Amino acid sequence: MTSIGGAEMVDWNLAVATATRLVRPGPEVSRHAKASEEHVRGFTRMGTEDTHDTPVLVVDRPGWVRANVAGFREILKPLLEKMQERRSGSTGGAVLGAVGGKVTGVELGMLLSFLASRVLGQYETFAPATRELPAGGPPDSPSGGGRLLLVAPNIVHVERELDVQPHDFRLWVCLHEETHRTQFSAVPWLRDHLEGEIQSFLGETDVDPMTVLERIREAAQSLAGGRPEAEEDDGGRSFVELVQTPAQREILGRLTAVMSLLEGHADFVMDGVGPEVVPTVAEIREKFQQRRAKGASRLDMALRKLLGLDAKLRQYRDGERFVRAVVDQVGMDGFNRVWTSPNTLPTKAEIAKPADWIARVHRKAES
Repeated sequence: MTSIGGAEMVDWNLAVATATRLVRPGPEVSRHAKASEEHVRGFTRMGTEDTHDTPVLVVDRPGWVRANVAGFREILKPLLEKMQERRSGSTGGAVLGAVGGKVTGVELGMLLSFLASRVLGQYETFAPATRELPAGGPPDSPSGGGRLLLVAPNIVHVERELDVQPHDFRLWVCLHEETHRTQFSAVPWLRDHLEGEIQSFLGETDVDPMTVLERIREAAQSLAGGRPEAEEDDGGRSFVELVQTPAQREILGRLTAVMSLLEGHADFVMDGVGPEVVPTVAEIREKFQQRRAKGASRLDMALRKLLGLDAKLRQYRDGERFVRAVVDQVGMDGFNRVWTSPNTLPTKAEIAKPADWIARVHRKAES
């Protein structure tokens, strides 16, 4: 655990215990990812024989919680150490002692239980390997190289809610997640680049520990129905809106562009492969889009805003439009120049204007 001369900023073990106690395990589901691997790599023309393989793990909701807490601890370690040092000299430092860490652990656990019931799948890039949750990649990779998680009970829940053909829906979901697995296994520099951007962002953070604790408390109170309606109407502020410096805003713009690319590419691939291997793909996409647009209760929408999930939905939409426009203009091989280096990734402005990316990358390559 992250500890510098005192108690934890977050009691991670308590966060796991809280989330796994609150979330329902749900039914099991068999694997469909293996079939999707060949389809994705053939369609995207990505992947080579010597790429390091990564495991595909079918997990229940508590398993997803444990995997994500491990990832949070790894990626947030530098920020929490910085906040831990600052805590001792802050006005509210005493609050963030042993009691503060446990309070934060409980509240983070409540948030994880909320998310654990909604995530269908996830390519986990940064979490360290464990006996229960192995990861692939080179032996010297500090975090094991990644793993693909499929949250079985959530997939089953959504397919029943949408009333779609189970085999088709499961394969359709796996096509999206397998695309993420292919992105990171076929593009060796992508993981380190993304981690470097995240660490640069966190390194610029100058947030009072009490402010972060208050954001977690706001989200947890939303779950418990403890926020007044007037506060719920404006949706609260997302964690991302803790951004304070121009440097952070610049880094966040680059991160947003990369995430839009990755999510949009996965959506484009799952629908592009779909008609050949998923007979009911048109019905699934229509019902799934209606579900995304409709959302859920006001409470659910408030939490989406607070956690930044509404921004993620925009990434799917904007990124898919970018990928489709580029492929239409220069073909799949022309699009794949995006994976050449960090310099060929689209900017946030280019995600909105694909023609600008085409002009920059293709004109430069051909000159």
